Amino acid sequence: MNTEKLDLTNHFLIAMPQLSGSYFGNTVVYMWEHGEDGALGIVVNLPLQLKLKEIFGQLDIAVQLPESGEEPVLSGGPVETDKGFILHDAHRNWTSTLNITDDISITTSKDILDDIGRGEGPENYLVALGCSGWSPGQLEQEIADNSWITCPASKDIIFSHEFTRKPDMAAATLGFTMSQLTTEVGHS
Repeated sequence: MNTEKLDLTNHFLIAMPQLSGSYFGNTVVYMWEHGEDGALGIVVNLPLQLKLKEIFGQLDIAVQLPESGEEPVLSGGPVETDKGFILHDAHRNWTSTLNITDDISITTSKDILDDIGRGEGPENYLVALGCSGWSPGQLEQEIADNSWITCPASKDIIFSHEFTRKPDMAAATLGFTMSQLTTEVGHS
């Protein structure tokens, strides 16, 4: 029996077709934490009808570069939807930065947004409202139930603004496209 624990930190979850119609239908989730206490991630391909400049306005953040703030804000998940999460390259640490890898971090403090508004923030970033969370064992059960495919994460995919293509981009790292999958399960 394999007793090694699955650690999906710095991996993608790619939603299988049977999740269509749910919040997670056609999503790619970047996992920033996975352990015995559960799992946390950010959906990286669900833009809201909200631009970053609107968040800047709500928080009274001065924008010094005209093009700053045109990026869409993402729906990061159905948990803590009133909280902002900034997934970014490891440019530096802000007040509430968690370093996930040597080159990917997540920050929840306003100071990173102040720096982005001034053009002094990280080169690559995504701003999301909400996150995705699983209780202990829940994600493992969903994977066993064939709800998700997993693969190592890629910065190119995380920070791409081709949101609708991200499921296929992540699937391509495993050698297939999403159109090749079916909701039918075979039993022998």
